Amino acid sequence: MNITLNENDEIVMRLIHYFITDQGYNPVLLHGAKDEIWLEKNDADYKIVRIVSNYIHNNEQFQMDIYRTSQILKKIKKKMFSLKMNALSIFVNLGENVQYQNNINNIECVGIKKYDDLSNFENVLKVFPNILEIENDEKKGLELFIKLTDDINKKNIEENRKAEEIFSKKKPYITYTLLAINIVVFIMISLLGHEMWQIEPSVLYKYGALVSADNFTKNSDYLRLITSIFLHGGILHLVFNMYALYIIGPQLESFFGKVKFIIIYLGSAICGNLLSMLFLSSRYVSVGASGAIFGLLGSLIYFGYHYRVYLGSVIKSQIIPLIAVNLFIGFMMSGINNFAHIGGLIGGILLSMAVGVKYKSHKSDQINGIVMSLIFVGFLVYMVFFR
Repeated sequence: MNITLNENDEIVMRLIHYFITDQGYNPVLLHGAKDEIWLEKNDADYKIVRIVSNYIHNNEQFQMDIYRTSQILKKIKKKMFSLKMNALSIFVNLGENVQYQNNINNIECVGIKKYDDLSNFENVLKVFPNILEIENDEKKGLELFIKLTDDINKKNIEENRKAEEIFSKKKPYITYTLLAINIVVFIMISLLGHEMWQIEPSVLYKYGALVSADNFTKNSDYLRLITSIFLHGGILHLVFNMYALYIIGPQLESFFGKVKFIIIYLGSAICGNLLSMLFLSSRYVSVGASGAIFGLLGSLIYFGYHYRVYLGSVIKSQIIPLIAVNLFIGFMMSGINNFAHIGGLIGGILLSMAVGVKYKSHKSDQINGIVMSLIFVGFLVYMVFFR
């Protein structure tokens, strides 16, 4: 078998190898894209790197290429939940008469004839200081093709292994335990002679319901921040919350692991309870796991953001609309503690950032998450107990 690579092919292979194996970019699948490779990495300075081998022979064709790229980037921005997206387009086959601008609509344009022509572009070297090191490889033709292809395949196999580890089904013991605690607590209260369809507020208060900041007694009520999330005001309230936990819980427990999952669940519930205490009327009590469940929804958004290749469409088309609809209903109907939902949602996102997403989160992301979580909880504690 004879495989020959011209200089353009070698440049493209070297660039693909560098961005995938060294920089951790992932391919973007685009319908109709010909003679161009799109790569994405959401936490990079250039979120999109585009390698173009198509021959562009004049300025009009170049401008059309930039316009089409801008339109595709708009669609990718929505999918990646990104407000701003810098892109790098590397052209390896520009005509001699093409006069291009280096930066158009946040698209950095680079035209090269040889791989080491990249040394002429300071912006590229600033972001990718080691991009020229691969030029030291003296392999050519078939030998180069085999080496680069083998490296890329190894990288893809490793990424697939990580994804399989994250998305493989695991026994959700923590979720089942939480379901059991909620159900057992409700049954026990019902067996004590209380009406299961609508449990009286005085009964809920007796067993640990949340109260307003004004009614909170510092000597004995701190446990209500936890006990209230295992109480429910009636059978329908319990069924709705437990169904939601049954659907969402196993997924998040599998994605994050048991320890991180319970931190997110209980932490979100506490955040929701603290925020709701600021707005809860002194005439009412609050119970239920919905603050924690909204925290899981927030956590799912954060996780889906990092694994958007797998969950991007689900987050956008199902999870976000579900959250929006439930918050809207909560504001429209009486008897729903929507501030617990909002506090839980915010807490779930921040705590997910703090505990980190396996294989995706950097230490700096986790540090930021911890700091932001402490600021959020500290602010709520101050407003509830010390203002």
